[in-house]
Amino acid sequence: MLSRIADILVPAVGRLSVSTDAHAELRPGSIIAPNHTALADPAIVVAAMRRLGLADPVIMAAAGLWRLPLLGRVLKREGHIPVIRGDRRASAALDMAAEALEQGRLVLIYAEGRLPCRRDAAEAAPGAFRGGLARLVERTGAPVVPVGQAGARRIISGSTVKQLAGLATAPVRRPHLHVHVGAPLQLTGERAMRTAQARSAVTTAWRTAASHLGEAAALAA
Repeated sequence: MLSRIADILVPAVGRLSVSTDAHAELRPGSIIAPNHTALADPAIVVAAMRRLGLADPVIMAAAGLWRLPLLGRVLKREGHIPVIRGDRRASAALDMAAEALEQGRLVLIYAEGRLPCRRDAAEAAPGAFRGGLARLVERTGAPVVPVGQAGARRIISGSTVKQLAGLATAPVRRPHLHVHVGAPLQLTGERAMRTAQARSAVTTAWRTAASHLGEAAALAA
């Protein structure tokens, strides 16, 4: 259902384009690691995955979303994974993600862990990565597919008022959105090194996505 909703909503609020590296591949049991910039970007990434003909991913997301009446029921029914930050139960999310990978599912994880604390709509490089992605790779050996998305903040960003205004006007403005899928990589070394490798690859994918929008921040980075 989430993928079908993304298929309907994303074209209504923006113009999505998708690109891939020459050796990009999402094999069953892969980890999808996108940058995280706005509330809209999970829908944008899922819509891009659908456009590439890929299976719907299992999404790891903040547990608070499960408390929203309609959305929470959908997330639970479709087997997505709630993440409780700063709690011992956070390890249960990794258990569920590892099981999904063993079953051949794609698992989408936002390694930054949270949205950036910015009010402007400009693009910016991914923030610091948390250790969850590296720990999941240590447990499963799964390949990581770096994904860069740009444009989500043109739909919804800033204060609550600005977010609502941006969402309301997006169907008229229909900003350009772009998702770039990089080649899979096997993270190696200690946990900090694995985390740094993943962030570097996601940053490169984001830079490619942002360059499709003509974003000066990415072109100058």
